[in-house]
Amino acid sequence: MKTSFDLVADSRDGVQGKGASRRLRRAGKVPAILYGGRQEPQQLTLDHQNLLTLLVNEKFFSTILQLKIDGQTQAAILKDVQRHPAKNQILHMDLQRVLENEKIRMTIPLHFKGTSVAPGVKTQGGVVSHLLNEVEVACLPKDLPEYLEIDLSTMEINQIRRLSDLPLPEGVEIVALTHGRDEAVVSIHHPRAEEAESPAAAAAAAAPAAGAAPAAAAAPAAAAKAAPKK
Repeated sequence: MKTSFDLVADSRDGVQGKGASRRLRRAGKVPAILYGGRQEPQQLTLDHQNLLTLLVNEKFFSTILQLKIDGQTQAAILKDVQRHPAKNQILHMDLQRVLENEKIRMTIPLHFKGTSVAPGVKTQGGVVSHLLNEVEVACLPKDLPEYLEIDLSTMEINQIRRLSDLPLPEGVEIVALTHGRDEAVVSIHHPRAEEAESPAAAAAAAAPAAGAAPAAAAAPAAAAKAAPKK
């Protein structure tokens, strides 16, 4: 099967618990777990700085990893990353073993092409809304695509493309469709009113409001002048 990243890990059998995880993080390590593949879960540690470098690459999330554990290799996929809410820090990772003859479920990105030449945009003044940016697929490891691409070059205004419109490689299925959910992926629609309003129209609408203050200030003076003298 095709792998795209090497990820070095050390086993941490017997080193568990919140206190142990905090000590690992202070030492520049990330606690992780590897499960699946008809084997028992295995506790691992990963290098934090190396992970930060790998996680900036979109492909790291949607391809099969070559996991090297204490000199042994295991194909795996990334299932979950827990990040610190305020710091650039990885707290924990979940990895799943991959077997060549077993289907895997993986979330992969959607790539859009042909936006600038779509009639709905180029000649009809519409705007594109990406309703989904990724999709979960199921397939054998050898069939896993890096991404799915959808072509917008023929889309007219007020048209929608759904999951069922995505071209799929052989052996790949979209999980949502197998459950009867044909979700919308992308649409071209008319700009909203606030997007379409020109600067000149906005200035004209604001002009009466700007002139209202002097008029309001003049009203008390006019009333005082009209009142009878005692």
